[in-house]
Amino acid sequence: MNLSYLSLLGIAVGLAMDAFAVSIAAGLAVASVTPRHVFRVSFHFGLFQFMMPIVGWLAGGQLTACFGQYNRWAAFALLAYVGGRMLWEAHREKQADSERDPTRGLTLVTLSIATSLDALAVGVSMALLGVSIWIPSVVTGLITAALSAIGITFGGRIGPRWQRWAEAAGGIVLIAMGVKVLWLG
Repeated sequence: MNLSYLSLLGIAVGLAMDAFAVSIAAGLAVASVTPRHVFRVSFHFGLFQFMMPIVGWLAGGQLTACFGQYNRWAAFALLAYVGGRMLWEAHREKQADSERDPTRGLTLVTLSIATSLDALAVGVSMALLGVSIWIPSVVTGLITAALSAIGITFGGRIGPRWQRWAEAAGGIVLIAMGVKVLWLG
């Protein structure tokens, strides 16, 4: 079974939307978005969105049977944790050297995993349908990388003027995304 180009594009853009929203929130949280921030976010989100469908495809139905009921809870917990931290940071007094950077370290990996769990499920679905995973994974990774670069750049441009409010809004958006994942599955 092959996917049409329109179906492939729809799946890729749909999977990239969470990463796009999180990229905007990351841009809001960083004091000044640099090309290095853009690269890190777009590379990591694109890489995870490329890899997760492959992992799901390779694991096939076994992964869903073992962990399927917990994927939503894991995504919720990760998004709620990062969103809660953003809300906390938005409301506390900041010192000049205490800026945190969500485009580095464990936070970036956590966000990459949280935004790509749905891609894992898509990979499992494609395995069950007998669809080759390689082209959809590459297209999804590239579209995610591009939208993530746009998102963090946009977030960085509106951030300096509205940083506290925007960071709080970003935290609320991440928590809402987690609730949506939990509620709608």
